Amino acid sequence: MAAPTLLVLAAGMGSRYGGLKQLDPVGPGGETILDYAVFDAIRAGFGRVVFVIRHDFADAFQSQVVAKYSGHIRVDTVFQALDALPAGAPVPAGREKPWGTGHAVWCARDAIHEPFAVIGADDFFGRDAFVQLAAFLSPLASRPSPAATPAAFAMIGYRLANTLSENGAVARGVCTADAGSRLRTVVENTGIRREDVGPGRKFSGEEIVSMNCWAFTPAFFPALDREWREFVAAHGGELKSEFYLPEAVSRQIAAGTATVEVRPTSAEWFGVTYRDDKPRVQAALAALATRGEYPVPLFPKL
Repeated sequence: MAAPTLLVLAAGMGSRYGGLKQLDPVGPGGETILDYAVFDAIRAGFGRVVFVIRHDFADAFQSQVVAKYSGHIRVDTVFQALDALPAGAPVPAGREKPWGTGHAVWCARDAIHEPFAVIGADDFFGRDAFVQLAAFLSPLASRPSPAATPAAFAMIGYRLANTLSENGAVARGVCTADAGSRLRTVVENTGIRREDVGPGRKFSGEEIVSMNCWAFTPAFFPALDREWREFVAAHGGELKSEFYLPEAVSRQIAAGTATVEVRPTSAEWFGVTYRDDKPRVQAALAALATRGEYPVPLFPKL
């Protein structure tokens, strides 16, 4: 059976955290959070990892992250850069950050020709997420022409209560789905604190939220390319506008050109949105290792 690819968006600035979260050791064997994603992807049946990174930390990323996967899984990298724009579009003077998660996926369009999952590099998604992603993608990867598959995708949905930080507010895309578990909308809600969630509060905690854990086929890229070109035409001169992946997906759903199956998971999400989140994440990962759910180290040298 052919294997799907894992696309990891690792070009984030980490501005609230105060550093490059992608390179920060949090596991009992010095693992980064994305090491757990790669490990879970391998045991779920993924055959390749493609990282979207920035040129300015490419050497550190290669030596501290990518090198450890040698012999375990094929790894490729692509770059998200300010000048990765449609032909003829100028970079606005004064712009400093890349163009967002939708742009990051667009930057990988020439590197991926098989069904693929998309995740962020600074989240712990849990083993169940990758099992479900592989269950959706692997049959598609085995088709003779996976690029010609219909625009039918999937999203792993998390309970809002399982995705909060103890140390500050978070932004979450709250999802609605139809009776057939097909995604209808993703509405971004900012400033969600733990005290906002619970019985009688603003959120019950049972809401399904998107943590940018997606399953796509190559059929996603042509529509994404059109949306990106339209975005640049409308907002390319702005200094802070971003082309977000959930919004790109939502537009395709609204246009009737794509469907997205929502696959709920009961897994608890871990993240280091704030530096004070790190001790909790370290404790959670150590507990998982103690229970035998993950080996230490995750990637022994071969």
